[in-house]
Amino acid sequence: MGDGELIKVDPGHIAMFEPSVEYDITAVKGLKNVLFSGEGLFLATLKGPGKVWLQSLPLSNLAMKLSRYMPAKG
Repeated sequence: MGDGELIKVDPGHIAMFEPSVEYDITAVKGLKNVLFSGEGLFLATLKGPGKVWLQSLPLSNLAMKLSRYMPAKG
């Protein structure tokens, strides 16, 4: 991202970002957005300069999908 460039994304899709990137999180505005968007209640804003790495599968969903292949305890 260039200096001052903004990206707004669901926080669960952020893998990592460079220390030079500013990070902020805000609640999604509007009852209609909250009820019908199918997304979470929060939105992350990342502001450059710096590199941002996004993931298509949030970490919690990835862990859930991998857990069925993990050996059971005991």
